[in-house]
Amino acid sequence: MKNKYYDLIDQTFEFPQDEFRTEDGELYFHDIPLMEIIKQYGTPLKITYLPKISSQIQRAKRLFNVAIAKTDYKGTYNYCYCTKSSHFSFVLEEALKNDINLETSSAFDINLIQELYNNGLIDKNIFIVSNGFKRQQYIDNIAELYKDGFHNIVPIIDNKNEMHMLDEAITDPDVPMKIGIRIAAEEEPKFDFYTSRLGIRYNDIVSFYEEVIKDNPKYTFKMLHFFINTGIRDTAYYWNELAKCVNVYCDLKHVCPELDSLNIGGGFPIKNSLAANYDYEYMAEEMLAQIKNICTTRGVDEPNIFTEFGSFTVGESGATLYSILDQKQQNDRELWYMIDSSFITTLPDTWGINQRFIMLPINHWDSEYQRVFLGGLTCDSEDYYNADSHANAIFLPKLQKDEPLYIGFFHTGAYQESLGGYGGIQHCLIPAPKHIIIDKDENGDYTTKLFAKEQSHKSMLKILGY
Repeated sequence: MKNKYYDLIDQTFEFPQDEFRTEDGELYFHDIPLMEIIKQYGTPLKITYLPKISSQIQRAKRLFNVAIAKTDYKGTYNYCYCTKSSHFSFVLEEALKNDINLETSSAFDINLIQELYNNGLIDKNIFIVSNGFKRQQYIDNIAELYKDGFHNIVPIIDNKNEMHMLDEAITDPDVPMKIGIRIAAEEEPKFDFYTSRLGIRYNDIVSFYEEVIKDNPKYTFKMLHFFINTGIRDTAYYWNELAKCVNVYCDLKHVCPELDSLNIGGGFPIKNSLAANYDYEYMAEEMLAQIKNICTTRGVDEPNIFTEFGSFTVGESGATLYSILDQKQQNDRELWYMIDSSFITTLPDTWGINQRFIMLPINHWDSEYQRVFLGGLTCDSEDYYNADSHANAIFLPKLQKDEPLYIGFFHTGAYQESLGGYGGIQHCLIPAPKHIIIDKDENGDYTTKLFAKEQSHKSMLKILGY
């Protein structure tokens, strides 16, 4: 009778998979024995596996370069890392090993760029795409970086007033500053609003360029930018929005010959289920084919392509491990497993946007399983997790008397620390967990390094003024 947890996974998915396998009833993540990690560091625990960051970047470069070859596309591909996905130094250091560019979102992001330069991690030739609604400090920081010789910084104009603010900050440039414009894309029909709050309306872009930018010798207009909030997906909505944006590019190209780059933003999804089957190769090739076709029809050269992959870069490098403290039978059908932390503080997307991650037990794969609900430690009714992305339920091994059950949430490397208020005050004063970095040495053996201890009560009380 196949009633063990391993049988459930084996019957439901193709298993093992690239990053997951089991041995003696225990889970390995990228060939790392997670039970050994738990024995050394305990739980709750955050993990960042650095080699996955580089492999994702190289994967995207291969995808687009192969697509360029297959479609005979004349433009180049340029990979930007979206820093807001994870600002940690170890993430940037790993990503920058792969000859990439960067995308910024706020004033302090520019300070981060300066720090990377001071540490010898970037040079002044790197492309820096500066997005977001810009207040004066952001504009001033961009201008200072440009005056310091970063001539490939490209502020993306998000609203018409930004151009006037930038014009006051940029005086007598040595070379014209590269700038771009963001299109305010139309959102999917199910959204609460029709048009993105970010960017300038389709119908206003050409006239804005001709009236404000065209005759200003301080600038050269190089990039048109758009981003679809729901990501790059094979839907009629996405292809329709892509076509509209490329047609705006062609309209601009006819009046602005120096325009040569189209930034399609981020949006490549990460694997959030063992059943994930996103066709990355098809999507990259189809995007370039459609862009090329529209440009050929309109009589303009294909643009250089920029992407700003954030979650795709760093998301799959992360994992969060918990212990099951106890179980509570609250009625005849709902059995709760209580974790030793809080979902609201450690995985806030599960609470804020109902995000689902890959969730698997670390041990007891050879035990019988049952349907459960997962509860966090806070006194908050929303601190729970009760469904996987492939099913409206979660199943875990039954608890054993002799050994605790450990579980892991995987591909959690993007956004969770910043949204959870890393280093600050946590909900119900639940401490931020210990965080370790895992790498591989020249022999292929894994190494671990403690990045941060579990947050102390003293640090939280100090922030609160005690």
